[in-house]
Amino acid sequence: MTTNINSNEFNPEEQDVLDKFFKANQLFYSPDPDLMRYHGLQERSVDEERILESGFDAHKASMCRGRVQSALDETHTMVEQMGVAPGAKWGDIVTCIFTASGDMASTGTHGLVPFASVVGFPIRFILKYWRDDPTVGIRDGDAFIHNDSRYGNIHNTDQSMMMPVFYGGKLVCWVSSTIHEGENGAIEPGGMPSIAESKFDEGLKMSPFRVAENDELRRDLVTFLQNSVRDPKLQLADMKVKLHVAIRLRERILAVIEEFGVDYLVGTLRKGLEDTETMVRKRIEEVPDGTYRINTFLDGTLRENLISKVPLSVTIKGNRMIWSLKGAAPQYTNRSINMVGSAFKTCLACGLTIWVWPDLPKNQASFAPVEVEYDDNSLVNSSFEAPNAMSLLPAFRAFSLPVTTMAKALFCMPKRFTAITACAYNQPATFVYGGLTQHSEVTGNFCADINGNGTGGREDKDGEHAIAPVFGYMADTGEMELAEEELPYIRLVTQKLTRDRVGFGKYRSGQGYEQVATVRDSSEFGFMSGQCGAKHNTTPGLFGGYGSPAYPLAKIKNINVLETLETAPEQFDFDFVTLMNEQKIPGGAYSTQGAMNFEICHPGELYMICQGAGGGYGDVLDREPAMVMKDLEEGLLSPETAREIYKVSFDPANLVVDMDETARLRDEERQSRIQRGVPYDEFVKEWVKEQPADDLPYMGSWGDDETRLILSPPGGERTVIEAGSTGVMLANPKDLRIAALEEQVAELKAKLDGA
Repeated sequence: MTTNINSNEFNPEEQDVLDKFFKANQLFYSPDPDLMRYHGLQERSVDEERILESGFDAHKASMCRGRVQSALDETHTMVEQMGVAPGAKWGDIVTCIFTASGDMASTGTHGLVPFASVVGFPIRFILKYWRDDPTVGIRDGDAFIHNDSRYGNIHNTDQSMMMPVFYGGKLVCWVSSTIHEGENGAIEPGGMPSIAESKFDEGLKMSPFRVAENDELRRDLVTFLQNSVRDPKLQLADMKVKLHVAIRLRERILAVIEEFGVDYLVGTLRKGLEDTETMVRKRIEEVPDGTYRINTFLDGTLRENLISKVPLSVTIKGNRMIWSLKGAAPQYTNRSINMVGSAFKTCLACGLTIWVWPDLPKNQASFAPVEVEYDDNSLVNSSFEAPNAMSLLPAFRAFSLPVTTMAKALFCMPKRFTAITACAYNQPATFVYGGLTQHSEVTGNFCADINGNGTGGREDKDGEHAIAPVFGYMADTGEMELAEEELPYIRLVTQKLTRDRVGFGKYRSGQGYEQVATVRDSSEFGFMSGQCGAKHNTTPGLFGGYGSPAYPLAKIKNINVLETLETAPEQFDFDFVTLMNEQKIPGGAYSTQGAMNFEICHPGELYMICQGAGGGYGDVLDREPAMVMKDLEEGLLSPETAREIYKVSFDPANLVVDMDETARLRDEERQSRIQRGVPYDEFVKEWVKEQPADDLPYMGSWGDDETRLILSPPGGERTVIEAGSTGVMLANPKDLRIAALEEQVAELKAKLDGA
């Protein structure tokens, strides 16, 4: 921030000299907290005020809006078709248009909304710091690039190109194009290092800067960026793609201006935002007043097992909606799973507009009326100094938190805008890969596995199988055959629906899929798994529905399954649960775990993950027996589960239901529930504890007191701190393991000495 010295000792000329001196000698343009905290709309500009107050033809504005949307959809397709990064091929992209002041006005229909909303922050940074800077400035033909989440992004693997659009010498709007690039030169390949202990381990961090002039990339800067990553070809190619997409989008916008006039473009963008904000405030006013809560948890940091609390309470007061995240786990100063507050708010907004009110326009105003409270130095509002390369772990919770809380709020309303749904799976497992390919090229990137998760059961139907990630229904899993042409990574079992691994309910969730992967033709290629949720259920059910199961990573090391398939194919099975339980492949080292830091996968070793299911909706005893039989017939359900969970009696030979016996079994179970039940006060007395169990590694508030955080790190002493006061540094797991081994050695030595 510029330092000003105001004193009666200085005349205006002297004060001006001082101001210029301090501006010229500012040490560092760090992320601006004031810019990053504000998620509302900018005030109308003078031009916007004049346009909207002078009379505005709604029909003409609607036509103008349609032209803009068509331009965004066209350029989205361009990115998808021309983009080189895997993320471009499986939909981790977006194109957007912003007002001149940086409010996100609209996105491509199929673009990822989370990527769009955060781009407004670097645009506002550019406007504030570079617009009047004589060494930078903002000119027609310029393009700026950015990826650093601390200046406005979800995580550092996403790169955005931002271009100002001028008409008649005046800045009228901004356009942007974003691609999940993956590789960015971090300490582990693929851009999301699990072992990062500081921001300096996280690779390329681009604050917003001008990378193109006169519609041409500056090759000196491009070379610098290429030199900073493992895959320079990808870096250059996609920068070209983003630039030319931005140019095309600008051309289309200028054509809209020529057709309708510049006032209609500027007015349409602002009017769309203000109308959306008005609409959201009216919807909030219709929701019953009250406070609706949910607590969710991460079960690991990618380095150790540790329960980290991520709460949300939604309070409705008239036309006010306050979302509080107070009491969340503290930031981890040497772990990469933190998330900056601006990104977390963006993910909350997307959870609202994707799963709760999907009919709302995808613009910044859809969340502008919502007030958000959180603690400083927390997991969901970390400082700019904390590493955040794996911010996806809390981000996935952010996308799902609004679903359950708002379902509670909307359930009793006689009129709703959309059907209530349980959460989609909110902790997708995936492989981040890297190393030497079969073509002797170094690479690193991110698989599209996370885009094939199950959605939650709905109030009137089952969830969908393996259809979408929790952060958007627009992405897909890509073409594995194309990936195998470029990479030594192959799937022996790909996108196979699982059995029984689902959120049960009156309406069950959709299932995720399992996959079995290995490597061939390279001895220097490996994986990192970015998952969480192997120890603790992550996705709750709704109104009696079951939550999703937990899904560990499974491995079989010290084998070569490619040889096994040639010599003894009967030892291989297409279900990884069978592979792990029966252990038919001799000599293998069989193991399961949660997350996995990067490690080399030798040819033929097996790595197995399962994409998760959403939460179930409603009581399992209310599920129609015919629907249970259909799941059985399709191989999605086992006979044992049909009987034990759904209490359905049937003939296994023909799947004919005995309706009388089913009714009896269900009535018996209902009576058993009543007998097992206890008064609420007794339940609280038995189950609610004053503090976490002594042996539970836990971080976050406990009970109703959001101001005090309990810290129980692995291998450390329990302490209590004030929320927001500080972060936590965790011990290196290797150091804890060495200490434990040294203690064992000392005990053995003492026994030997005693003998």
